[in-house]
Amino acid sequence: MIVHLHNTTKIVDINDVPARVWEGHTDGGVPVIAFITRLAADHGADLAEFTAELQEMSPPNFAVQSWPARMFID
Repeated sequence: MIVHLHNTTKIVDINDVPARVWEGHTDGGVPVIAFITRLAADHGADLAEFTAELQEMSPPNFAVQSWPARMFID
């Protein structure tokens, strides 16, 4: 499965760990959200573009405040 994601301005608390909400869709068009606590890139790469893109955020489309806990994968 391939998932296309973009970061949002929303940060939520999951088990006392802050996670940024990322939104996107699968190649099949299914809307998804991801809760990202960490994101890493190879230190040997030129990270200027990566760092700049991480600063580009939009407001979330999903109502993540009421996202059901049963949807989380442990």
